[in-house]
Amino acid sequence: MDIPPTLRVNEAPQCERLVFYETVPTMLEEYKTFAVRGNVVDMAVGIIIGAAFNGVVQSLVRDLLMPPLGLLMGGMDFENLFFVLQEGTTSGPYATLEAARSAGAVTLNFGVFANSLVSFLIVSFAVFLLVRYINRLREPETAPEPAAPTVKKCPHCISDVPLAATRCPHCTSELSEEVEVGDAAAGE
Repeated sequence: MDIPPTLRVNEAPQCERLVFYETVPTMLEEYKTFAVRGNVVDMAVGIIIGAAFNGVVQSLVRDLLMPPLGLLMGGMDFENLFFVLQEGTTSGPYATLEAARSAGAVTLNFGVFANSLVSFLIVSFAVFLLVRYINRLREPETAPEPAAPTVKKCPHCISDVPLAATRCPHCTSELSEEVEVGDAAAGE
């Protein structure tokens, strides 16, 4: 018996909708499990602390490291080291990077890049120290306990024999309790 075409057309979307409505709650449950898992929360805390740490490092570079370094290099201000690629609406020379930007000049800001590079080196070194410390805190992975032996060696034919055996199935010798215990791989 053939199903009329109108029935087949009407049934297909209902089946697809049913499957969709059954999978949505399970996907939401999986997402909830994923989001509440410890690793995701730890990562979020790390990102927030990293953003705060980035602000501290930027201030350290801009306000504490670069001014004395610029003073040692003849009173140089690293923030205002730039090269004008194209004049702005008012012609230069421009005393500061801010003046060049407000005039609409196109500049190559290598002083700002130097500050960013020093900030990056400080942050990457701090992250290296943090990871190194965390790796030292982790417990070293221990080797699994060796499995209990399941076979012993026959002293007469050196064949592997089950531990409970009292006679060797290969040479039919009687086995005493003092027979050396070992695994099958040790004899090969």
